[in-house]
Amino acid sequence: MEGYLTRPLEFVVETVFFLYILAVMLRFLLQWVRADFFNEFSQFLVRVTQPVLRPMRRFIPGIGGIDVSSLVLAILLQALLLTLLSLLNGRVPDPVAIAVITPIELVQLVFYIYIGAILIQAVLSWVNPYQHHPLQTVLYSLTEPIIRPTRQLVPPIGGLDLSPLAAIVLLYVLMMLVMPPLRAVASAVV
Repeated sequence: MEGYLTRPLEFVVETVFFLYILAVMLRFLLQWVRADFFNEFSQFLVRVTQPVLRPMRRFIPGIGGIDVSSLVLAILLQALLLTLLSLLNGRVPDPVAIAVITPIELVQLVFYIYIGAILIQAVLSWVNPYQHHPLQTVLYSLTEPIIRPTRQLVPPIGGLDLSPLAAIVLLYVLMMLVMPPLRAVASAVV
């Protein structure tokens, strides 16, 4: 399906799927770090994802505190997105390519979620440091397992906490080390 409307349709499909996959992955990660699910932001994620996850949970139970159904949903949605994008570009979807690329895309999304969450948390702490906001609580729960070790490596300097910056740099370095080999494996398989 090539033509004038292909690119705008591709953009809309990619954006809608990305936002929903993001919501599902955030729900997964917040459950993994045991964030407060009575928080307004967490409740929003629950309301958005619950209609799809509720029936899946009947067949896919959690394992050891890990919400497997959320992870399966994210994988299925990413695979469906890659399939739709192939179809929109006039190509026959390759199941092997989709099976290989799907987890790689989700790993990269997790990196971006953590980098974005740390960045947003840092900006919120500068703009409104003494006000409580529901998003700050969730971001703290999500990012603290990463920022805590960097805080031990980079103590505050003159009252300025540089651990978020150090965590972002470390996440980018880790992403630079992890993603190229994954993409190379995908290129070799596909």
